[in-house]
Amino acid sequence: MLAEIKQNRDDAIHRYAETLDHWTKPEFRVSNDEIHRASLSLPETFKEDFKYAYDQVTNFARHQRESMKDFEIEIEPGIRLGQKLIPVANVGCYVPGGKYPLISAAIMSIGTARAAGVDHVIACAPPRDSRGIYPPQLYALHTAGADEIYVLGGVQALAAMAFGCIGMRAVDMITGPGNPYVAEAKRQLFGQVGIDLLAGPTEICVIADETADPSLIATDLLGQAEHGPDSPVWFITTSEQLGNLVIRHVERQLTTLPTAAMAGAAWSNNGEVVIVDNDDEAIAVSDEYAPEHLELMTNRNDYYQERLRNYGSLFVGEESTVAYGDKGVGTNHTLPTGNAARYTGGLWAGKFIKTVTYQKLTPQASRRIAPTMGRLCHMEGMLAHEATTDVRFSRYPSSNTE
Repeated sequence: MLAEIKQNRDDAIHRYAETLDHWTKPEFRVSNDEIHRASLSLPETFKEDFKYAYDQVTNFARHQRESMKDFEIEIEPGIRLGQKLIPVANVGCYVPGGKYPLISAAIMSIGTARAAGVDHVIACAPPRDSRGIYPPQLYALHTAGADEIYVLGGVQALAAMAFGCIGMRAVDMITGPGNPYVAEAKRQLFGQVGIDLLAGPTEICVIADETADPSLIATDLLGQAEHGPDSPVWFITTSEQLGNLVIRHVERQLTTLPTAAMAGAAWSNNGEVVIVDNDDEAIAVSDEYAPEHLELMTNRNDYYQERLRNYGSLFVGEESTVAYGDKGVGTNHTLPTGNAARYTGGLWAGKFIKTVTYQKLTPQASRRIAPTMGRLCHMEGMLAHEATTDVRFSRYPSSNTE
């Protein structure tokens, strides 16, 4: 698909949109009038809720941005080295609309990109029906800060943004979750463009001890399990009694849960209860799993928080829950899955920032280090490199010319 879209561009996009999105209209870009109509159709309570989540996430992202800084230091006399932070210029954000037409994902990607200082954001979402994008989702894309919005789903949306089809400018980076086809498209497009993360099925892990409420644990496990039958659902506990109680509560809640078909399949296929001897073993097991979402419900939460190393986002205490992070408490919900939390965190303002470096030398400093650099070049056999140092040694006099 990617190869065909790269070669045939708009013709291929139209064909895939008709076949896969069932979108037969010639226009993909959403007009201002359509955005306005969608806004008028929505209740004010939704708009207020959305604003709260948007403010939380973007405020946190701005603080992340402010934690990063440009700097320049004189590392030794006459040699100044610096770091400069430059936002990515053009970003394409994909927001899926399959099983669940995601709304908060617009904030997490578009809002965070804007807080980081990205110049131009293109957003794509699949049509919900013949009218186009689900109205609350369309409102979210616009309000989060997208400059252009297109009715386009899946692989064809990512390819259109990467290659610059159907009137889009080609972007420098693409973000967003999706099904396995979307994840594979992002993997193959990496290099052509930057990406946020390669996200797989969403994961939850809860660590709890005998002080925790088994019913609450079961509720949180099933809350994340409703994403789909391939979602891992892990529970680690130092109490065998609690482990058995949680299993019974999960089975009981599945009899009344509206999304039991999805959640039950995830629990049946990927549910695990791990009994450990002590807190340190619980930490070791959790770090081996490296879960996307990790909840702590113990009487030693501070101990765990200080020592845990591998997770996408941490929810400390029974008062917090994955749903808060997913929908807008402030932290980003685009997080590493499939054991990737061993080496990366989730999407944040810094992901949209390029950290570039520079050097500035005085003539005296350039002459002073030229022999050292030249000998290193020579030892590697890079004689043309060595020549660039030799010429500077000869070019600048040994006296101070500053």
